[in-house]
This record gives sequence, structure tokens and C-alpha cells, in this order.
Amino acid sequence: MIDEFWYNKRVLVTGADGFIGSHLVEELLRRKARVTAFTRSTSTHGTSQIELKHLKSVAGELERVIAGSVSSPETTRIIEDAAPDVIMHLAAEAYVPRSFEHPEEVFAVNAMGTLYVLEAARRLPRLERVLVTSSSEIYGTALGDRAIDESHPLNPTSPYAASKAAADRLAYSYRDTWKMPIAIIRPFNCYGPRHVYDVIPKFIKLALEDRDLTIYGSGEQRRDFTFVTDMVRGFLLMGSHPKAIGEVVNFGSGVSHSIAHTAELIVALAGSSSRIVNNTARLAEVNHLRCDAAKAGRLFGWKPEVDLEEGLKMNIEWVRMQRRR
Repeated sequence: MIDEFWYNKRVLVTGADGFIGSHLVEELLRRKARVTAFTRSTSTHGTSQIELKHLKSVAGELERVIAGSVSSPETTRIIEDAAPDVIMHLAAEAYVPRSFEHPEEVFAVNAMGTLYVLEAARRLPRLERVLVTSSSEIYGTALGDRAIDESHPLNPTSPYAASKAAADRLAYSYRDTWKMPIAIIRPFNCYGPRHVYDVIPKFIKLALEDRDLTIYGSGEQRRDFTFVTDMVRGFLLMGSHPKAIGEVVNFGSGVSHSIAHTAELIVALAGSSSRIVNNTARLAEVNHLRCDAAKAGRLFGWKPEVDLEEGLKMNIEWVRMQRRR
């Protein structure tokens, strides 16, 4: 069903050259979709330029590359002019600590950027689907230490999480107000090749350099880590399956691991001599995130295929290969 849906479909992906976005674009191209990549522009000597990082090898297969800032009102016109059949909106400022120092910029990209994408979608009468990327961070710490399903209250603890909650609810409001074909995906912590921030890529880099891995707080805080290939399957389903329209769906492994255990596992798998040390807890720390992905299974038959140890082995090997280049 996925392959048939995507064949020759005009798909616009925001955040296309990012971590998840680049993997998603590659899968869309394999399914013969006509992909327009919306990516962040770089500025050199006052001149805006397009410089792909992760998509260089498939640049010739792209229908079009658009560079700009999703937080600019111009985004609405740019997307409207591209006239896609499907919009996959992934562009975001996704590094939580950045929102402590630059809350305005993070909110502008994550909330206002989503608003501009939705406004473009509202002006496209033939649009078949808008997929808006939310985040598990909008839930805050799990109530009662339970797995988090889609009915869990939204209790964002950081400016980043609040900006994603705003984007999530904006999408919901557009769906209800204008009866638009909107789907909202709530990914739990995703990791894998090309990811360069957050705990797993940082720990892998440090372990391969035999440097100390710093844990903020006790290390007992727990996360649901999901490998990128499993997550991309979720994005493809949410962008194509008829049952996804109007739905909010969690995607995660359903298993939570402490940060301390994750650090120990990475050190062991990397064959590293790194020490694990503790530092002061970070602001707005979420104590426990574990996904209840029963809805994804019920609607689409989705389930994760890569466990944490297998995923970490693949991720570590990828980083090693990059270091040899």
C-alpha cells in the first residue's frame, strides 16, 4: 500500500536534510515519489546558499530543493507555489537545551513555522495529506510511571516542549476548523546514523575517543529510544495510510532505559575505556518517558523491529566509518 501511494506523488518535506528528514527523503525516493526538499539555508558573506549535508548523494533525484527559514512568513508562499500533494513537516529546533538560552528562536521555528506550513496547506485545495511532527517531550514525565498513550495529559517542562505542544495543538485546531487531512505524529526519542546531538550520539562520540561520559543528575531518568528505520516507517504510514487522517499517534519502542544503563551499554559495545561521571541535573529534566504504541499497532500493524543493543551497534559502526573518512 505504501509503495502504491507514494509512486509519482509530489511530496514536500520540511527539515529534509536533517537527521530523520534525510532518511525519510531517501525512502520516499526509493518509492518513486517526486520529492521537494525544504531545507535551512546557509549564509556566506551575506549571501544565502543551498548546501545539502545528508542528501548530497541523492540530490540529482530530487524534484526541487528550496532553502529558507521555516519561521519566515515567506514559507507559506513558497510551499503554496510548490503545490505538493503531501506535506511532511519535520523542520524544527529540536535540541532541548537550546530553548533555555534562545526560547524566542525555538518558538519561532517550532510553533510559528508550523503555523506558516498549515497556512500553506489550507490554501492547497488538492492537498491529500499534511503530516505534522510533534514530540514525546510534550507529555512531560509519565504520570504514575506508566507507558504514555495519546490520552496522557500534555505537561511540557521546557520551552522546547511547550513550542512543540503549541505546534501539535495548532495542527489539531486546523484539522477541526477546516476539516483538513492532517495527521500528527508524536515520536519518542529517535537515534541512529546522522544524529549529532542528544544523549546517544554524544555518548558514542565520547566513547570512541575514550573520554568521560557525563551524566546529568542521577542517571536514573529513563527514555524510550527508537531506531531511525523504525521511526521512518512510522512517518511513511502516517503520511499515506487512510486511517491516519485526523489522528494523533505515538511511535516508540515501548521499552525505557535509564541514561546510566545506556551509557554503560555504549561504553561496552564501543570497547571503550571511558569513565562515566555524574554532574548537576539539567533544567526541566523529564524523569520517565515510555511509549504506549498500541494505537500505531492497531491502526497500521506497526511495531519496532530494532532493539536498543542492535541499534547502538549499527550506530557505533556508522560513526566509526565516518571517522575513517
